[in-house]
Amino acid sequence: MSASPGLLDGVRQWLVESGAEPTPARVAQALREQGRVLGDAEVLGTAEQLRSELVGSGPLEPLLADPSVTDVLVSAPDRVWVDRGGGLELTGVAFPDAAAVRRLAQRLAAVAGRRLDDARPWADARLPDGTRLHAVLPPVAVGCTCLSLRVVRPRAFTLGELVAAGTVPPGGDRVLRALIEARLSFLVSGGTGSGKTTLLSALLGLVGPGERIVLAEDSAELRPDHPHVVRLETRPANQEGAGLVTLQDLVRQALRIRPDRLVVGEVRGPEVVHLLAALNTGHEGGSGTVHANAAADVPARLEALGTAAGLDRAALHSQLAAALSVVLHLVRDRAGRRRIAEVHVLERDPSGLVRTVPALRWGAQEFERERGWERLRGLLRGGMSGGEGQGMRGEGHGMSGGEGHGMSGGVGHG
Repeated sequence: MSASPGLLDGVRQWLVESGAEPTPARVAQALREQGRVLGDAEVLGTAEQLRSELVGSGPLEPLLADPSVTDVLVSAPDRVWVDRGGGLELTGVAFPDAAAVRRLAQRLAAVAGRRLDDARPWADARLPDGTRLHAVLPPVAVGCTCLSLRVVRPRAFTLGELVAAGTVPPGGDRVLRALIEARLSFLVSGGTGSGKTTLLSALLGLVGPGERIVLAEDSAELRPDHPHVVRLETRPANQEGAGLVTLQDLVRQALRIRPDRLVVGEVRGPEVVHLLAALNTGHEGGSGTVHANAAADVPARLEALGTAAGLDRAALHSQLAAALSVVLHLVRDRAGRRRIAEVHVLERDPSGLVRTVPALRWGAQEFERERGWERLRGLLRGGMSGGEGQGMRGEGHGMSGGEGHGMSGGVGHG
Protein backbone atom coordinates (compact mmCIF):
# COMPACT_ATOMS: atom_id res chain seq x y z
CA MET A 1 0.00 0.00 0.00
CA SER A 2 1.33 3.46 -0.91
CA ALA A 3 1.40 6.13 1.76
CA SER A 4 -0.52 9.34 1.11
CA PRO A 5 1.44 12.38 -0.11
CA GLY A 6 0.55 14.26 3.08
CA LEU A 7 1.87 11.46 5.27
CA LEU A 8 5.08 11.23 3.27
CA ASP A 9 5.59 14.99 3.43
CA GLY A 10 5.21 14.97 7.21
CA VAL A 11 7.66 12.11 7.71
CA ARG A 12 10.09 13.61 5.23
CA GLN A 13 10.05 16.97 7.01
CA TRP A 14 10.66 15.32 10.38
CA LEU A 15 13.60 13.31 9.00
CA VAL A 16 15.14 16.40 7.40
CA GLU A 17 14.85 18.44 10.58
CA SER A 18 16.26 15.66 12.77
CA GLY A 19 18.93 14.59 10.29
CA ALA A 20 17.85 10.94 10.64
CA GLU A 21 18.13 8.20 8.04
CA PRO A 22 14.83 6.81 6.67
CA THR A 23 15.10 3.51 8.56
CA PRO A 24 11.91 1.71 9.67
CA ALA A 25 12.62 2.67 13.29
CA ARG A 26 13.06 6.35 12.43
CA VAL A 27 9.97 6.34 10.23
CA ALA A 28 7.94 4.81 13.07
CA GLN A 29 9.27 7.49 15.41
CA ALA A 30 8.35 10.22 12.91
CA LEU A 31 4.84 8.81 12.63
CA ARG A 32 4.45 8.78 16.43
CA GLU A 33 5.63 12.39 16.60
CA GLN A 34 2.80 13.27 14.21
CA GLY A 35 0.26 11.30 16.20
CA ARG A 36 -0.04 8.63 13.48
CA VAL A 37 -0.37 4.96 14.37
CA LEU A 38 0.27 2.46 11.58
CA GLY A 39 0.92 -1.27 11.45
CA ASP A 40 4.28 -2.84 10.67
CA ALA A 41 3.47 -3.27 6.97
CA GLU A 42 2.51 0.40 6.58
CA VAL A 43 5.64 1.56 8.42
CA LEU A 44 7.87 -0.61 6.22
CA GLY A 45 6.09 0.60 3.08
CA THR A 46 6.51 4.25 4.09
CA ALA A 47 10.18 3.66 4.92
CA GLU A 48 10.78 2.03 1.52
CA GLN A 49 9.08 4.87 -0.35
CA LEU A 50 11.15 7.46 1.48
CA ARG A 51 14.36 5.53 1.03
CA SER A 52 13.66 5.26 -2.69
CA GLU A 53 13.02 9.00 -2.94
CA LEU A 54 15.92 10.12 -0.77
CA VAL A 55 18.66 7.70 -1.82
CA GLY A 56 17.21 5.73 -4.76
CA SER A 57 15.41 6.61 -7.95
CA GLY A 58 12.04 7.47 -6.43
CA PRO A 59 9.02 6.28 -8.43
CA LEU A 60 11.36 5.16 -11.22
CA GLU A 61 13.09 2.50 -9.11
CA PRO A 62 10.79 -0.41 -10.06
CA LEU A 63 11.24 0.45 -13.74
CA LEU A 64 15.02 0.58 -13.49
CA ALA A 65 15.00 -2.74 -11.62
CA ASP A 66 13.15 -4.43 -14.51
CA PRO A 67 15.82 -6.35 -16.48
CA SER A 68 13.89 -5.89 -19.73
CA VAL A 69 13.96 -2.06 -19.54
CA THR A 70 16.69 -0.28 -21.51
CA ASP A 71 15.49 3.34 -21.22
CA VAL A 72 13.32 5.34 -18.82
CA LEU A 73 12.14 8.74 -20.05
CA VAL A 74 10.26 11.38 -18.04
CA SER A 75 8.70 14.28 -19.93
CA ALA A 76 6.02 15.31 -17.39
CA PRO A 77 4.97 14.21 -13.87
CA ASP A 78 2.42 11.81 -15.36
CA ARG A 79 4.29 10.98 -18.58
CA VAL A 80 6.87 8.32 -17.79
CA TRP A 81 7.92 6.12 -20.69
CA VAL A 82 10.02 2.97 -20.92
CA ASP A 83 11.65 1.06 -23.75
CA ARG A 84 11.83 -2.72 -23.39
CA GLY A 85 13.30 -3.26 -26.83
CA GLY A 86 10.03 -2.96 -28.72
CA GLY A 87 9.58 0.82 -28.78
CA LEU A 88 8.36 3.31 -26.19
CA GLU A 89 5.56 2.39 -23.80
CA LEU A 90 3.71 4.78 -21.49
CA THR A 91 3.72 3.48 -17.90
CA GLY A 92 1.35 4.08 -15.02
CA VAL A 93 4.14 5.61 -12.92
CA ALA A 94 3.60 9.24 -11.91
CA PHE A 95 5.29 11.90 -9.80
CA PRO A 96 3.30 14.13 -7.42
CA ASP A 97 4.25 17.24 -9.39
CA ALA A 98 6.93 18.83 -11.58
CA ALA A 99 8.92 19.87 -8.50
CA ALA A 100 9.35 16.18 -7.57
CA VAL A 101 10.82 15.43 -11.00
CA ARG A 102 13.24 18.35 -10.62
CA ARG A 103 14.30 17.20 -7.14
CA LEU A 104 15.01 13.68 -8.38
CA ALA A 105 17.01 14.95 -11.38
CA GLN A 106 19.10 17.25 -9.19
CA ARG A 107 19.76 14.53 -6.63
CA LEU A 108 20.81 12.01 -9.28
CA ALA A 109 23.09 14.60 -10.88
CA ALA A 110 24.67 15.30 -7.49
CA VAL A 111 25.26 11.58 -6.95
CA ALA A 112 27.09 11.53 -10.30
CA GLY A 113 29.17 14.56 -9.29
CA ARG A 114 27.49 16.96 -11.70
CA ARG A 115 26.01 20.39 -11.15
CA LEU A 116 22.35 20.85 -12.14
CA ASP A 117 20.71 24.18 -11.31
CA ASP A 118 19.47 27.36 -12.94
CA ALA A 119 23.02 28.40 -13.85
CA ARG A 120 23.76 24.99 -15.39
CA PRO A 121 20.35 23.67 -16.49
CA TRP A 122 21.48 20.40 -18.04
CA ALA A 123 23.64 17.46 -17.02
CA ASP A 124 25.01 14.41 -18.79
CA ALA A 125 26.56 11.87 -16.45
CA ARG A 126 26.97 8.25 -15.44
CA LEU A 127 25.52 7.07 -12.13
CA PRO A 128 27.56 4.77 -9.87
CA ASP A 129 25.67 1.69 -11.14
CA GLY A 130 26.50 2.58 -14.75
CA THR A 131 23.11 4.07 -15.65
CA ARG A 132 23.46 6.95 -18.13
CA LEU A 133 21.72 10.12 -16.94
CA HIS A 134 20.68 13.14 -18.96
CA ALA A 135 18.54 15.89 -17.46
CA VAL A 136 17.37 19.33 -18.59
CA LEU A 137 15.68 21.78 -16.22
CA PRO A 138 13.01 24.39 -17.02
CA PRO A 139 12.83 26.87 -18.60
CA VAL A 140 15.16 25.20 -21.12
CA ALA A 141 12.89 22.15 -20.90
CA VAL A 142 9.43 23.69 -21.27
CA GLY A 143 6.97 22.86 -18.54
CA CYS A 144 8.80 20.13 -16.66
CA THR A 145 12.28 18.73 -16.12
CA CYS A 146 13.17 16.31 -18.90
CA LEU A 147 14.86 13.24 -17.42
CA SER A 148 16.37 10.41 -19.47
CA LEU A 149 17.95 7.29 -17.99
CA ARG A 150 19.65 4.61 -20.07
CA VAL A 151 20.18 1.35 -18.22
CA VAL A 152 23.49 -0.43 -18.77
CA ARG A 153 23.35 -4.19 -18.45
CA PRO A 154 25.79 -5.51 -15.82
CA ARG A 155 26.70 -8.21 -18.34
CA ALA A 156 27.19 -7.81 -22.07
CA PHE A 157 24.95 -9.73 -24.46
CA THR A 158 26.63 -12.69 -26.10
CA LEU A 159 26.60 -12.99 -29.85
CA GLY A 160 24.27 -15.99 -29.50
CA GLU A 161 21.81 -13.87 -27.52
CA LEU A 162 21.86 -11.22 -30.23
CA VAL A 163 21.08 -13.89 -32.82
CA ALA A 164 18.19 -15.11 -30.66
CA ALA A 165 16.94 -11.53 -30.24
CA GLY A 166 16.96 -10.94 -34.00
CA THR A 167 19.74 -8.34 -33.99
CA VAL A 168 22.03 -10.69 -35.96
CA PRO A 169 20.61 -13.06 -38.60
CA PRO A 170 21.13 -16.80 -38.15
CA GLY A 171 24.56 -17.59 -39.56
CA GLY A 172 25.59 -13.94 -39.52
CA ASP A 173 27.43 -14.56 -36.27
CA ARG A 174 30.05 -16.54 -38.26
CA VAL A 175 30.81 -13.44 -40.31
CA LEU A 176 31.18 -11.33 -37.15
CA ARG A 177 33.42 -13.90 -35.47
CA ALA A 178 35.60 -13.96 -38.57
CA LEU A 179 35.73 -10.15 -38.51
CA ILE A 180 37.23 -10.22 -35.01
CA GLU A 181 39.53 -13.15 -35.78
CA ALA A 182 40.88 -11.40 -38.87
CA ARG A 183 41.72 -8.31 -36.76
CA LEU A 184 39.93 -5.99 -39.17
CA SER A 185 39.29 -2.42 -38.06
CA PHE A 186 35.61 -1.57 -38.13
CA LEU A 187 32.97 0.92 -37.07
CA VAL A 188 29.44 0.23 -35.88
CA SER A 189 27.14 2.93 -37.25
CA GLY A 190 23.50 3.74 -36.64
CA GLY A 191 21.13 6.18 -35.02
CA THR A 192 20.56 6.87 -31.33
CA GLY A 193 19.26 3.80 -29.52
CA SER A 194 19.89 1.44 -32.43
CA GLY A 195 22.07 -0.89 -30.34
CA LYS A 196 25.57 0.18 -31.41
CA THR A 197 27.09 -0.15 -27.93
CA THR A 198 25.34 -3.47 -27.33
CA LEU A 199 26.71 -5.00 -30.55
CA LEU A 200 30.21 -3.60 -30.02
CA SER A 201 30.35 -5.00 -26.46
CA ALA A 202 29.33 -8.43 -27.73
CA LEU A 203 31.98 -8.37 -30.47
CA LEU A 204 34.72 -7.29 -28.07
CA GLY A 205 33.83 -10.30 -25.94
CA LEU A 206 35.07 -12.46 -28.85
CA VAL A 207 38.59 -11.00 -28.71
CA GLY A 208 41.19 -13.54 -27.61
CA PRO A 209 41.90 -13.58 -23.85
CA GLY A 210 45.57 -12.85 -24.45
CA GLU A 211 44.82 -9.46 -26.02
CA ARG A 212 44.59 -6.15 -24.16
CA ILE A 213 41.54 -4.01 -24.95
CA VAL A 214 41.74 -0.28 -24.17
CA LEU A 215 38.42 1.60 -24.18
CA ALA A 216 38.16 5.39 -24.50
CA GLU A 217 34.64 6.67 -23.84
CA ASP A 218 32.74 9.81 -22.98
CA SER A 219 30.59 7.74 -20.64
CA ALA A 220 31.73 4.24 -19.71
CA GLU A 221 28.97 2.13 -21.26
CA LEU A 222 30.85 -0.69 -22.99
CA ARG A 223 30.84 -3.86 -20.89
CA PRO A 224 32.79 -6.48 -22.86
CA ASP A 225 33.03 -9.90 -21.27
CA HIS A 226 36.81 -10.05 -21.47
CA PRO A 227 39.56 -10.65 -18.89
CA HIS A 228 41.86 -7.76 -19.89
CA VAL A 229 40.05 -4.46 -20.36
CA VAL A 230 41.39 -0.99 -19.52
CA ARG A 231 38.61 1.61 -19.35
CA LEU A 232 39.27 5.33 -19.76
CA GLU A 233 36.50 7.91 -19.32
CA THR A 234 36.36 11.63 -20.06
CA ARG A 235 35.89 14.21 -17.33
CA PRO A 236 34.16 17.60 -17.53
CA ALA A 237 35.77 20.77 -16.27
CA ASN A 238 35.04 21.76 -12.67
CA GLN A 239 33.29 24.99 -11.70
CA GLU A 240 36.56 26.88 -12.11
CA GLY A 241 36.92 25.57 -15.66
CA ALA A 242 39.86 23.30 -14.81
CA GLY A 243 40.35 19.54 -15.02
CA LEU A 244 38.76 18.90 -18.42
CA VAL A 245 39.74 15.56 -19.97
CA THR A 246 38.50 15.09 -23.55
CA LEU A 247 38.09 11.99 -25.67
CA GLN A 248 40.94 13.28 -27.80
CA ASP A 249 43.14 13.25 -24.68
CA LEU A 250 42.08 9.68 -23.89
CA VAL A 251 42.89 8.37 -27.37
CA ARG A 252 46.39 9.86 -27.14
CA GLN A 253 46.93 8.29 -23.71
CA ALA A 254 45.48 4.96 -24.81
CA LEU A 255 48.17 4.64 -27.47
CA ARG A 256 50.83 4.79 -24.75
CA ILE A 257 49.53 1.90 -22.67
CA ARG A 258 50.06 -0.91 -25.17
CA PRO A 259 46.61 -1.61 -26.58
CA ASP A 260 46.12 -4.71 -28.71
CA ARG A 261 42.66 -3.35 -29.56
CA LEU A 262 41.98 0.38 -29.35
CA VAL A 263 38.27 1.13 -29.01
CA VAL A 264 36.60 4.56 -29.08
CA GLY A 265 33.10 4.28 -27.63
CA GLU A 266 31.73 6.98 -29.91
CA VAL A 267 33.65 8.85 -32.58
CA ARG A 268 32.17 12.34 -32.67
CA GLY A 269 34.95 14.92 -32.52
CA PRO A 270 38.63 15.64 -33.13
CA GLU A 271 39.60 12.26 -31.65
CA VAL A 272 38.91 10.84 -35.12
CA VAL A 273 42.29 12.23 -36.25
CA HIS A 274 44.23 10.32 -33.58
CA LEU A 275 42.15 7.17 -34.05
CA LEU A 276 42.81 7.04 -37.80
CA ALA A 277 46.49 7.75 -37.22
CA ALA A 278 46.66 4.93 -34.68
CA LEU A 279 44.95 2.45 -37.00
CA ASN A 280 47.53 3.35 -39.64
CA THR A 281 50.52 2.65 -37.37
CA GLY A 282 50.16 -1.02 -36.56
CA HIS A 283 47.16 -1.00 -34.23
CA GLU A 284 45.00 -3.58 -35.98
CA GLY A 285 41.53 -4.55 -34.94
CA GLY A 286 40.50 -1.13 -33.65
CA SER A 287 36.83 -0.26 -33.49
CA GLY A 288 34.23 2.22 -32.33
CA THR A 289 30.76 3.55 -32.99
CA VAL A 290 29.58 6.54 -35.00
CA HIS A 291 26.21 8.15 -35.55
CA ALA A 292 25.10 7.90 -39.18
CA ASN A 293 21.84 7.42 -41.06
CA ALA A 294 23.32 4.75 -43.34
CA ALA A 295 26.60 2.92 -43.84
CA ALA A 296 27.15 4.90 -47.04
CA ASP A 297 27.12 8.12 -44.98
CA VAL A 298 30.01 7.10 -42.70
CA PRO A 299 32.87 8.52 -44.87
CA ALA A 300 31.08 11.88 -45.09
CA ARG A 301 30.48 11.84 -41.33
CA LEU A 302 34.16 11.14 -40.62
CA GLU A 303 35.19 13.76 -43.17
CA ALA A 304 33.09 16.38 -41.36
CA LEU A 305 34.67 15.45 -38.03
CA GLY A 306 38.19 15.36 -39.46
CA THR A 307 38.01 18.66 -41.30
CA ALA A 308 36.59 20.33 -38.19
CA ALA A 309 39.70 19.09 -36.38
CA GLY A 310 42.01 20.60 -39.01
CA LEU A 311 42.67 17.59 -41.25
CA ASP A 312 42.21 18.39 -44.93
CA ARG A 313 39.90 16.29 -47.08
CA ALA A 314 42.57 14.49 -49.09
CA ALA A 315 44.57 13.52 -46.00
CA LEU A 316 41.44 12.34 -44.20
CA HIS A 317 40.43 10.04 -47.05
CA SER A 318 43.97 8.71 -47.44
CA GLN A 319 44.10 7.76 -43.78
CA LEU A 320 40.57 6.41 -43.84
CA ALA A 321 41.29 4.13 -46.80
CA ALA A 322 44.22 2.53 -44.99
CA ALA A 323 42.73 2.49 -41.50
CA LEU A 324 39.19 1.15 -41.79
CA SER A 325 37.94 -2.04 -43.44
CA VAL A 326 34.29 -2.63 -42.51
CA VAL A 327 31.18 -0.73 -41.41
CA LEU A 328 28.36 -2.56 -39.59
CA HIS A 329 25.16 -0.52 -39.77
CA LEU A 330 22.30 -0.96 -37.28
CA VAL A 331 18.73 0.26 -37.56
CA ARG A 332 15.57 0.22 -35.48
CA ASP A 333 12.49 -0.74 -37.44
CA ARG A 334 9.06 0.73 -36.83
CA ALA A 335 8.33 -1.93 -34.23
CA GLY A 336 11.40 -0.81 -32.25
CA ARG A 337 13.46 -3.91 -33.05
CA ARG A 338 17.20 -3.42 -33.49
CA ARG A 339 19.08 -5.30 -36.18
CA ILE A 340 22.11 -5.19 -38.47
CA ALA A 341 20.78 -3.78 -41.74
CA GLU A 342 24.00 -3.65 -43.77
CA VAL A 343 27.64 -4.67 -43.80
CA HIS A 344 29.84 -2.48 -46.02
CA VAL A 345 33.48 -2.55 -47.07
CA LEU A 346 35.47 0.52 -48.05
CA GLU A 347 37.09 1.34 -51.39
CA ARG A 348 38.57 4.41 -53.07
CA ASP A 349 36.90 5.85 -56.14
CA PRO A 350 38.91 7.22 -59.12
CA SER A 351 39.07 10.65 -57.48
CA GLY A 352 40.80 9.20 -54.43
CA LEU A 353 37.84 9.63 -52.08
CA VAL A 354 36.68 6.73 -49.90
CA ARG A 355 33.22 5.33 -50.32
CA THR A 356 31.49 2.31 -48.83
CA VAL A 357 30.32 -0.64 -50.89
CA PRO A 358 27.52 -2.90 -49.62
CA ALA A 359 28.71 -6.46 -49.03
CA LEU A 360 25.77 -7.89 -47.09
CA ARG A 361 22.22 -6.67 -46.65
CA TRP A 362 19.51 -8.04 -44.42
CA GLY A 363 16.77 -9.03 -46.84
CA ALA A 364 13.31 -10.33 -46.05
CA GLN A 365 14.67 -13.21 -43.98
CA GLU A 366 18.46 -13.34 -44.00
CA PHE A 367 21.67 -11.69 -45.14
CA GLU A 368 21.84 -11.30 -48.91
CA ARG A 369 25.12 -10.84 -50.74
CA GLU A 370 25.84 -7.55 -52.49
CA ARG A 371 28.54 -6.22 -54.79
CA GLY A 372 31.20 -5.94 -52.08
CA TRP A 373 30.80 -9.52 -50.81
CA GLU A 374 33.83 -10.94 -52.61
CA ARG A 375 36.04 -8.22 -51.15
CA LEU A 376 34.65 -8.82 -47.65
CA ARG A 377 35.10 -12.57 -48.01
CA GLY A 378 38.71 -12.02 -49.03
CA LEU A 379 39.37 -9.77 -46.04
CA LEU A 380 37.84 -12.25 -43.62
CA ARG A 381 39.58 -15.27 -45.12
CA GLY A 382 42.92 -13.51 -45.43
CA GLY A 383 43.05 -12.85 -41.70
CA MET A 384 42.23 -16.41 -40.66
CA SER A 385 44.71 -19.16 -39.89
CA GLY A 386 44.75 -22.72 -38.68
CA GLY A 387 41.80 -25.06 -38.41
CA GLU A 388 39.25 -22.35 -37.72
CA GLY A 389 40.39 -20.39 -40.76
CA GLN A 390 40.03 -23.46 -42.95
CA GLY A 391 36.51 -23.94 -41.63
CA MET A 392 35.70 -20.34 -42.48
CA ARG A 393 37.08 -20.74 -45.98
CA GLY A 394 34.91 -23.77 -46.50
CA GLU A 395 31.83 -21.84 -45.37
CA GLY A 396 32.90 -18.86 -47.45
CA HIS A 397 33.00 -21.07 -50.51
CA GLY A 398 29.45 -22.12 -49.77
CA MET A 399 28.46 -18.49 -49.28
CA SER A 400 29.69 -17.51 -52.70
CA GLY A 401 27.69 -20.25 -54.37
CA GLY A 402 24.13 -20.09 -55.56
CA GLU A 403 22.29 -21.04 -52.36
CA GLY A 404 24.43 -19.27 -49.76
CA HIS A 405 23.74 -21.92 -47.10
CA GLY A 406 27.13 -21.24 -45.55
CA MET A 407 25.84 -17.79 -44.62
CA SER A 408 22.61 -18.52 -42.85
CA GLY A 409 20.07 -21.19 -42.20
CA GLY A 410 16.52 -20.81 -41.05
CA VAL A 411 14.71 -17.54 -40.75
CA GLY A 412 16.60 -14.40 -39.71
CA HIS A 413 13.61 -12.13 -39.36
CA GLY A 414 14.24 -9.29 -36.88
